[in-house]
Amino acid sequence: MAYLVEDKRKVTTHRLFQMKQEGKKIAMLTSYDYTTAQIVDGAGMDIILVGDSASNVMAGNMTTLPITLDQMIYHAKAVVRATKRALVICDMPFGTYQVNPTEGVTNAIRIMKESHCDALKLEGGVEIIDTVKKILDAGIPVCGHLGLTPQSINKFGTYTVRAREEAEAEKLVSDAHALEEVGCFAVVLEKIPAALAERVTRELKIPVIGIGAGGACDGQVLVVADMLGMSTDFSPKFLRRYADLNAIMTEAIGNYITDVKSGDFPNENEQY
Repeated sequence: MAYLVEDKRKVTTHRLFQMKQEGKKIAMLTSYDYTTAQIVDGAGMDIILVGDSASNVMAGNMTTLPITLDQMIYHAKAVVRATKRALVICDMPFGTYQVNPTEGVTNAIRIMKESHCDALKLEGGVEIIDTVKKILDAGIPVCGHLGLTPQSINKFGTYTVRAREEAEAEKLVSDAHALEEVGCFAVVLEKIPAALAERVTRELKIPVIGIGAGGACDGQVLVVADMLGMSTDFSPKFLRRYADLNAIMTEAIGNYITDVKSGDFPNENEQY
């Protein structure tokens, strides 16, 4: 059953800011293809993230690092075609904005022009602030991403909770304020202590979207394949499964195989 959406107008960055001011929670979910995005948007989602997690979910890679700019544009195009209401954010993949601000803004413009998405998401704080500023100066909305940043997995060496220690926590807070001050419209906080996420959410005027960051954030995001139970080998503490599509799909496909091999499909009513 779809969520009852009172305002069916296209979600914008301004409306997200208003939602925070009014204390309305923001729902965000990933999508990577037309069919899934059409369902997610139709259900009443506020934000659809075309995440570089497509590298894992769609291509079977171990990390998000291998996915290319062309591949992200491909996925974003499909999602945008299906979406009527939700704000569509596309991740900038690893290597497309870390080299220098000029290359970052060039790649950002290409994503926007070719995919027609609404905004971009970049991982990092003060280290990439000049690039973020140039992208914003080009008229492109930017969502920040702090805490566990999967594109830096080789540096971290683990997917464990980030910012438990005071120094890293204070840097995260400082980075969040820097992203807000430069003009980001929102920040994603991934896998950090709930108390720290609550502090950041309280201190920032822009929306804070959490994933494994507790319930005090202004909104939440999950990977669609995880929350629908399509994937079964990923079960972090923060993940709530809302369906078991793996079991449902396996049974349906098994029944199809049985019917084909037995000659039951197609029957007389299923042919011309």
